[in-house]
Amino acid sequence: MFENIGLSFQGIWAHKMRSFLTMLGIIIGIAAIIAIVSTINGTNEQIKQNLIGSGNNAVEVSLFQDDWQYEMQYNGIPEGVPVLSEKDREKILGFDEVEAAAFYHRRNSPSVFRGSTSLNGGNLMGTDNNYLKVYGYTVREGRSFSQEDLTGYKKVVLLDDQAAKTLFPSENPLGKTLEIQGEPFVVIGVAVQSSSFQPVINSIEDYYTYMGNETSGNLYIPYTCWPILFQYDEPQNVVVRAISTDDMTQAGKKTADYLNEQVKNSNNIKYKSSDLLEQAKNLQELSSSTNQMLIWIASISLLVGGIGVMNIMLVSVTERTREIGLKKALGAPKSRILGQFLTEAAVLTSLGGLLGVLAGIGLAQLVSRMAEIPIAISFPAAGIAVVFSMLIGIIFGILPSVKAANLNPIDALRHE
Repeated sequence: MFENIGLSFQGIWAHKMRSFLTMLGIIIGIAAIIAIVSTINGTNEQIKQNLIGSGNNAVEVSLFQDDWQYEMQYNGIPEGVPVLSEKDREKILGFDEVEAAAFYHRRNSPSVFRGSTSLNGGNLMGTDNNYLKVYGYTVREGRSFSQEDLTGYKKVVLLDDQAAKTLFPSENPLGKTLEIQGEPFVVIGVAVQSSSFQPVINSIEDYYTYMGNETSGNLYIPYTCWPILFQYDEPQNVVVRAISTDDMTQAGKKTADYLNEQVKNSNNIKYKSSDLLEQAKNLQELSSSTNQMLIWIASISLLVGGIGVMNIMLVSVTERTREIGLKKALGAPKSRILGQFLTEAAVLTSLGGLLGVLAGIGLAQLVSRMAEIPIAISFPAAGIAVVFSMLIGIIFGILPSVKAANLNPIDALRHE
C-alpha cells in the first residue's frame, strides 16, 4: 500500500500540469460545496441567534384562544383559568430543563403619562424580582422591588432604558411620579438587560421578522398592584429560562402542559409556549431548501472531475503499457497492478479534495466579506468532502485499472 502511494506521488510529480488540470474539476466542485455549506450553516446560526436573542434562553408561556394570543384587555378574564400560585412556580422549577421561572401580567399600550408626555406603544408588566432575573435584567439606577413593595401594595414602578428615555428625555426619572391608568406611581429604578442583543438586519423582510415586536419601552409594577389598575385578579402568563438553548422547546412544552391540566375552559383557551427554536428551524429550512439546489449543481463539477480522472488514467495505462507488461512478465499478479492504478487515482482525487477544501474555506471567507453574510465552517463536511473525492477516484479509476490488470504481458511488451 505505502509503496503504491509513493509511486502515485512520483507519477503525479512527473506530470505536474497534467495532474493539476485533472484535479481541477474535483477542486472546483469541493470548493463550491464547502463554500455553500459554510454559508448555509452561518445563515442558519444567524437566524437562530436573531430569534432567540442574547442567550437568556427565555420562553414565554401565555394564554391562547385557538391560534391567537388571548388579550384580556379586550376579551375580559377567561372562565376556568385559575390564578397561579407559588406552589405552581415551584412545580415548574422542578422540571429538568427549567433553570428559573416567573409569573407576570401584561398590557399593551397602556395609558401612561408623565405630564403631557405619553408612552405610546409601550408595555405595562406586573411582575416581581423573579421576572427580572429570568430575563437577565439588572437595575442600573435606583433599586428593584422589595418585599415591602409587594406585600404593602406600594405603587412604585421600574422603567426600562427605552421607557426612561421616552418619558424623561433630559432628566433623572428617580423619585418622579407617573400616571398609569389614572393612578400615581413613583419611579424607583431603571432596569436594563445585562447582555443586550440586536438582531442582524440585512433586508426589510428581516426587519419585520425580527423587529416587529419592538416597543417604545416597558414599565414594571409589583404584581400585587395589578388589581388596583384593572380591578380583578387575572390569570398570569409565565416565562421560564431553559438550562440551554436546545432545552427551550421542552421547557416551554412541559410548562404549558402542566398549566393546561388546571384549565377548565370550554372556549378552547389554553396555554401555549412561544417556541422560538421551532420558528428558527422553520426559517432555516426555508433558507436551506434553495441552497440545496446549489449543492446539487456544484456536484456536477465533481462528476466532470471524475470523468477527467478516468480519461487521464486511461492515457496513463496506454503510456505505461510496456511497464505493465514487464511487471506481469516478472510475476506481478493482477491484484498488484489493479491496486497500483486504483491507488494512483485515489491519491490524485484526494489531493484535489484537500485543495478544494482549502479553496472552499477561502471562497467562503471572500463571500462573507463581499456580501456581509455570516459563515460557519463545517469541519465534518470538509472531512466528508475529502473522503468523497477519494471515492470518486476509486470509482472512476476502476475501468482504467481493470484494463491495466487484464493486459496480456506478451502484447504489452511488444507495444510501441
